[in-house]
Amino acid sequence: MTVEQKHEGAACKRVDGGITRVFQLLGKRWTGPIVAVLVAQPAHFADLRRAIPGISERMLSDRLTELGAAGLVIREVDGGPPLRVCYRLTEAGAALEPALRELGRWAERHLPESRPSLEADAG
Repeated sequence: MTVEQKHEGAACKRVDGGITRVFQLLGKRWTGPIVAVLVAQPAHFADLRRAIPGISERMLSDRLTELGAAGLVIREVDGGPPLRVCYRLTEAGAALEPALRELGRWAERHLPESRPSLEADAG
């Protein structure tokens, strides 16, 4: 029996539903960096913008809204003056810290900065 025949006879394992949900949220551009910044400490909107070069205000607002809806980020209004909005991770969001740290280590070993950009491939 050839490898091709074996493959045809065996169904590929379906991807885990949890993995699908994680990457539907965290796989979106900018979401990972936002969470990574907030892992270190809560941050105001302007501070997040400065910490993540290239993100637009609209995209940052959209991603923060998605993260809030997913229960990972809380939006808090500082009384001021001036009135400012601060974002912090929920317990569920903070629980991502070990996974993000490991992904960062993996990237350092397996995705050196000298490789062509993944964005160029996707564009």
